[in-house]
Amino acid sequence: MARRRRQRPGPFDYSRKLSLQMVFVLATIFLYAPIIVLIIFSFNDSRRGGNVIWRGFTTDYYVKAANNASLIEAFTNSLTIAVISTIFSVILGAITAVVLWRWRFPLKPGFEGLVALPIVIPEICLGVAVAVFFSYFGLYVPPGTPWPFNLTNIIIAHITFSFPFAAMVIRTRLQSFNREMEEAAKDLGATEFQVFRDVILPHLKPGLIAGGLLAFTLSLDDFVITFFTSGPDTVTFPVKVYSMVRFSVTPEINAASTVLILITLVLTAIAMRYQSFGDDRQ
Repeated sequence: MARRRRQRPGPFDYSRKLSLQMVFVLATIFLYAPIIVLIIFSFNDSRRGGNVIWRGFTTDYYVKAANNASLIEAFTNSLTIAVISTIFSVILGAITAVVLWRWRFPLKPGFEGLVALPIVIPEICLGVAVAVFFSYFGLYVPPGTPWPFNLTNIIIAHITFSFPFAAMVIRTRLQSFNREMEEAAKDLGATEFQVFRDVILPHLKPGLIAGGLLAFTLSLDDFVITFFTSGPDTVTFPVKVYSMVRFSVTPEINAASTVLILITLVLTAIAMRYQSFGDDRQ
């Protein structure tokens, strides 16, 4: 039997490949050029962050940002809110994901829609809704409340929009679970709790970590919902940066924004790694 000869790519194939590469390069430049410029000019030795003239390399503005007490306080608030909201988001997301994956019940599609609602509605609408809810029921934290209780409203709001993302990631992880392992554990005398603890939970670990990192990143970066739910005594890092930008864009703001971008990129990369982790080990 004669062997088939492989066709060599013609001029049209080369031109199509080159066109796709050019589109990819242009799209990448369009999306990431502003971020790259911000990072570069955070090292610019200039008094104005909006100055596009390079004056020299310096790290003084990173030192200045680190010594800014109000900026550090805002960053501490953001970290505290992100950690607490992430813990509750992972717990609620895991429970929601297991319920939707394991059981069938009436109005299940409606429940799934309610869970996904904070993901699909505009963030500005969710921020206004949460603010109106707190105002109507008088749930706003009064001024002078000690830290970290003065962050309660923001934490509740962040849990509201973070846990559906965690639930989505965890439920995706559950789709690859082998039900035969659960049945085998029950045949060996394991209870429902033991099956969940010793069989399902280890399988869920990559999804829990990925969902937690995603929720943490969303909470740390959030501005809109935090802006509507924060009180006069509570300032988070994104809100603080916004208030600084209103006066003037300085290299100190560029440095602070660069730090937040790097933290977000690292956490997002880890979340994506753990989201796919486990499937290649099975």
